[in-house]
This record gives sequence, C-alpha cells and structure tokens, in this order.
Amino acid sequence: MCGIAGIIGKIDETNRAALQRMNDAMVHRGPDADGIWCSAPDARGWGALLAHRRLAILDLSPAGVQPMIDPVTGHVITFNGEIYNYLDLRRRLEGEGQQFQSSGDTAVMLRGLGLHGPKAMSWLRGMFAFACWDQKQRRLLLARDHLGIKPLYVARSSDPDKGWSVAFASELRALLASGLLGTPQLDPQAAASCAWNGFVVGPTTAVRGVELLWPGRLVEFDDAGEEIRNEDFWRIPASAPDPGMNENELAALLEEGLRLHLASDVPLAVFLSGGIDSSAMANLAQRAAQGPIHTFTLAFEEQELNEGPIARQISAAIGTQHHEVVLTEPQFVANLETALDSLDQPTFDGLNAYFMSRAIRDAGFTVALSGTGGDELFGGYPTFRDLPVLQRWLGRAGFVPRGLQVAAATLATWPLRNSGQAVPPQTRWAKLPDMVRRGDDLVALYQLASALFLPGWQRELLAPGYVDVLADGLPATMRQRLTAETSGRTPLSAISVLEQRLFLGERLLRDNDVASMAASLEQRVPLVDHVLFEALDRLPDEARYQPLGRKAMLRRIGLRGLDPALFDRPKSGFVLPFDRWIRQGLRGVMDQTMRDPQAIAPCGLDPGAVGRLWQTYLDGGAGFYWSRVWSVYVFIRWCHRNRVFR
Repeated sequence: MCGIAGIIGKIDETNRAALQRMNDAMVHRGPDADGIWCSAPDARGWGALLAHRRLAILDLSPAGVQPMIDPVTGHVITFNGEIYNYLDLRRRLEGEGQQFQSSGDTAVMLRGLGLHGPKAMSWLRGMFAFACWDQKQRRLLLARDHLGIKPLYVARSSDPDKGWSVAFASELRALLASGLLGTPQLDPQAAASCAWNGFVVGPTTAVRGVELLWPGRLVEFDDAGEEIRNEDFWRIPASAPDPGMNENELAALLEEGLRLHLASDVPLAVFLSGGIDSSAMANLAQRAAQGPIHTFTLAFEEQELNEGPIARQISAAIGTQHHEVVLTEPQFVANLETALDSLDQPTFDGLNAYFMSRAIRDAGFTVALSGTGGDELFGGYPTFRDLPVLQRWLGRAGFVPRGLQVAAATLATWPLRNSGQAVPPQTRWAKLPDMVRRGDDLVALYQLASALFLPGWQRELLAPGYVDVLADGLPATMRQRLTAETSGRTPLSAISVLEQRLFLGERLLRDNDVASMAASLEQRVPLVDHVLFEALDRLPDEARYQPLGRKAMLRRIGLRGLDPALFDRPKSGFVLPFDRWIRQGLRGVMDQTMRDPQAIAPCGLDPGAVGRLWQTYLDGGAGFYWSRVWSVYVFIRWCHRNRVFR
C-alpha cells in the first residue's frame, strides 16, 4: 500500500519541486521509502514525472522499490495497492518465457502491461491505482481498480504556458500541496453533495477542476497530456440470475479470496467489531492462516455502543489473539485535530476507522483485514426492506393521481413541518412527500431516503449559486451511470448496486483508505472483490437476500463452527459515541465555528441557517441526529484547513 503522484509537463526544476511537494505530503502513505523518476524530455522539453511513497508489504527487498522500471519492456510504473492473484499471473507470464527479479506483485503487473498493454487489465484481481509510462510510445496509462477501493485524483490544465497538462495523486491534498492549481476553488457540487450526502460524491471533488477517476476506468495520455483513450475496463454487468450456482461454489470462492488477501511479508491483523461481516472475516482468516490471527476491537466507556464484551466472546470462540482498545472521550477530544486532519475530503465518517487503524499500527501491524462490504452484497441495510415496500405501496395506489398522493403525504407530515422548531425535523418520515413524488424512480428514492437534510432545507443551508447544481444529490454523470446500471434489475439487486456504488464506493472505501493510510496501515477488504460480486450478482434474489436483513448466506459460509446465538442480536453500526461527545467535550470548539459567519460564508453555506441548525440540535430538537451538525462542522473545518473557498 503506497501513495503515487505524477505530472505530464516540462522536465524542469519547477515540476520536479511540485512533484516533490506532492510526495512529501503523502509520507504517511509510505514511510518506508520514496522515489522520483523522470522520463527523457521530448524536443520541447516535455515528458512524464512519476513519484512513489512505499509502505512495504510484499518483497521488502530493494527489488520492490518504485517507481519501477521493467528491464524487458522499459515500461515504468508507480503503483498503489495489491494484486491478489499475482502468483497466478506470474506463472502465466513465466509460461511465456518471462523471468523476474522481484518476488512481489508490482513487477508481475508491470511486465503484463508492458507485453500485453491495457488488455492485461482484465487479468487483475485486487485493489489498485497506478500510472504506467510506455517509454517507447511515450504514453501514460492511469487506472483504478474495479470497485474503487483505491482512489486516484486527476487535474488537467488547458494552458500550455503553465508548463504542465496533467497531474495526479493518491490524495486530493497532495495535488493541493503541489502548488500547480494556483488558488484552489471550492466546487459548488461538492458543497451541495456534502449538504445532501455528508460526503463528496465523485467524479467531482471538493476542488474545482480536480476529478476522481471512475472505478474500473483507464485513461491514457500522450506526452503532451492529450487524452487518447478513456474507457471502462470493467463495469457492473447486467443482472443474469443463475439458479444453478450452489452455495458450496460460493463458499469456495469466498474462501479463496480470503486466502489471497492473507498474502503478506509483514504482520497482519483483523478488525473485529462483533458483527456478522467482521466475525466472518476473522473466522475464515483463522481457518486459512498458518498461525493465530490477531483481532482488534475499539471499545468505549459508553456501554450502549460498546461492542467490546461480545467481540471478546467471538474472539474466544474463533481462537484469535484478541486486543481491545478503549477510546475515552478525553482521548478522542485530545486527538481530534490530528484525526480530522487525516480526512482527504470533507466527510462526516472515517474517524472510527482512524482510531482503530492507529491502535493496530501502534501495536506493530502493517496490514489489517476488514469486513467492509458485506451489507452491500447480502442485503444487510434497512434500505433493502424499506424502499421496495414503499415502491409496492405506491404501485398499489397507482389508481390515485400522483398529485393527490403527494397532497396526502404532505397532509400526513404537516405536524412535522409545523413543529415550531427553528429547523423542522429532518427525518425519513418528513421526506415522505418528496419520496412519493419520486417513488417510481429508485435512484431518486434511495437518495431521498439517505439524505441528511430535506431538499427544501438544503436550499436554505446552501448559498446562492450552490443550489440545484446536482441531480437528486448526485453529479449528472454519476446519476446517469447509476440509472444505466440499475435499469432492468429487480428492486433488491438494484439497491445492492446503489449501495455498492454510493455508500460503499463513495464513502466507506474512500474514508477507510485515508483513515488507515494516515496511520500507515494497509486495510484490505476481502468482501469488496469484483469476482465475488459477479458470482453473487448471478444469484436469484431469494437465495441471496432472504430473509431480508439476516445475511443468512454469509452467516452460513463465514460463521461455520460458531454458535449462532453469538449473533442473534439487533444490528448496530460501528460508530463512536458522537452525540454525547458533541454535547460535552466538543461543544466549545464546535459552537465557536457554527456561530461564526466569517468562517461559514466562504464555504458556500448560509451562516444564519447553520446557526439555526446548531441551536436546534443543542435544544434537543426532534429529528436532529448528531450526523447533521457534525457533517456541517467537518465541512467548514476542512475548507479552512485546506484553504479551499468559494
């Protein structure tokens, strides 16, 4: 796991210095080594400059250092991630007569790309973002893994006088550190996205003019930075149920994937929250590993959110060496600034993963497995139950004109809209009129159900010019992509795609990446695997999801040998005790920000609306969860910390 950066532009000291600043800004992603490589310049002095920060996981020898030059093809790569099937690829290439000096995955992938070009992308199974320079054709290939586990940010300049045309990095903040972007500006779509989702939905980013490369996408540039190829090497396939696939085949596939994820030349641990997903990963890992697996749980003094006791029981049943880390409110407050500084883009999530990652790294581990992705695959979220019910209800009421349906829903929610609070309750029930209005559009329905704020209140919260810049809380290109990928699917399989693309792809994976890398820890997610996704996606809904919310198939496969009674309890997310901490230890610092018009206005928000929101929360207003005020606070702080304003 590493950090990468690069520039297409003049091979001069200005760009070398900019690249060095990017690399220095990502030292946490790769404290073990760093390197910079520059191509030969063309007639006008232009070429490619590549940088790499190394967190050594496989092949700890000097042969694994990057940027890496292939001795056979001359291709050069800077690579972030892991190719889990690299041993199979190595044997494939050795069958073609190839030999390797390095024992790691980078050299194998690099040789495959050099010999077979972009078609070798179809061979890869893993998490990755990379830049590969073809020295003969003078072309740069950028690519990001199938499901978007590893990020890759790209900026383009259309001004040839600036001396560069393309810049990229593993983190948005690295591009900001380069100095190439001049005075960065806040993208209005990012502010609107944070107001709707609590995070920035790609391919836009918080900074105008910087894009997040699509998952499963490759793009190729010539040595002037002109785009010559931009295409998907993988997309979510059309749903085609295969009743013939049996559970034993899926079990073998999941176990194989888990075994591949255990490959490491350094110590490895497992996140264990006590839920189905993480317990399945720990159980499968213990069964596949040669020695005892180490598991870690983040525990709290607040017992209503403390999963420490149940995690201890599960660890004992599996047979892992267990570590419990207690995070107290004073510890959280004392380390909050550092934790918030780990956020590469504004998001109201990620801090739980930061503190867990920090504890695991401090204990001497460099790699950790996580159960992230199980709910999206097996239907664990309430959306799988609630949205189809609403759609069926609206279908049965189809004889009633839509306008009358909306009027009835508006009347039913009148007490909420006229509650007397400075800000009305922002609950799912209060969203009912908007949901009825859009009920035949599953993407819109999903977005409304998960929105932090009602659309009407978002218009009050956002500054003029920042309103109505999204389509159902999404950039237009993302909205179009989701519409295409869910078309023709059953409601349950369509919701799985939405959860996979949005909640998992645009929030959890990105937050987990920056949070773990801030602690110089590689986090692996065996359930986020395109091979596993494709296999499960072929199953009929009854086999994959029923009974809803139970994740029965994952229980049967992943929890073999464990007492089912350990998991017969209500589902709970892995969250910090934010509500209590915001009202106590964090209240002072948040109050200062949420009541400061000069801090709020440059971030594209209305100071009066933010003040009313904060006061309504402090007053205990109905329908005001901690995430509403926390998301606004983190967004404002991020803008000021990174000096990105409207």
